[in-house]
Amino acid sequence: MSADADLRLLVDAAAEAGRIALRYFRMDPHVWWKEGNSPVSEADLAVDTFLKETLLAARPDYGWLSEETVAEAPAAGAPERFFVVDPIDGTRSFLRGEETWCVALAVVAGGRPVAGAIDVPVREEVFEAAAGEGARLNGLPLDAGERVDADEELRVAMPDALRRKLSPDMLRNVRAAVSAPSLAYRIAQVAAGRLDGTLIRPSASDWDIAAADLILAEAGGLLGDIEGEERLYKIEGRRHGLLIAGTKAAWPELRRIARSATAAA
Repeated sequence: MSADADLRLLVDAAAEAGRIALRYFRMDPHVWWKEGNSPVSEADLAVDTFLKETLLAARPDYGWLSEETVAEAPAAGAPERFFVVDPIDGTRSFLRGEETWCVALAVVAGGRPVAGAIDVPVREEVFEAAAGEGARLNGLPLDAGERVDADEELRVAMPDALRRKLSPDMLRNVRAAVSAPSLAYRIAQVAAGRLDGTLIRPSASDWDIAAADLILAEAGGLLGDIEGEERLYKIEGRRHGLLIAGTKAAWPELRRIARSATAAA
């Protein structure tokens, strides 16, 4: 199956998933608490159920990796191709009635995402990309861009836990930006040119970043570890160490900041 065909499937599924989530939005859905004091709501589970039924019905040979359900390997003898799903990325934001949550879907082949879609229902934004085909926001091409003025401050979002480790000198060339609770959406902001970069504290999971990783790469940016190595994804899933997502022009400064945060840990 082509990456373009997979992308169309993801975009359509994410749109319907967003509509399902909106039925629970600001309606005080029931919430449970997972290990690590992480919330999961009945909206997360309803969306996950819909996505699993819909996506695996369309691609029965594909594997399945989701935040909310047990991973399933691809069919025996089938290519190593699988869905990576975050039914609601930014559940805390969703439960607070904020706008910055999304449905994030990807297809991974050969360890890298080849199709990715991020649907932000409240803001009516759809980010999408297929490998080698560029990235788009609501149908328009995305370009993470280059800095026009080398002396201009970088617009960087990072969690407070990382920021507190950094001295004012370490942040001398940085203008702080709001750090969206949804990691997928925050990385998409870099792809859209709204941020120059973001630092991602250790413990991000595959479903948090897979779709945004491809969208950023196709927009001309890079998500990687502190050495600039791209992420590889496996059906078993994994948690990642400190990551950087940024425009290529901003990467040297983002790496300097990341190394400083690591040294201060």
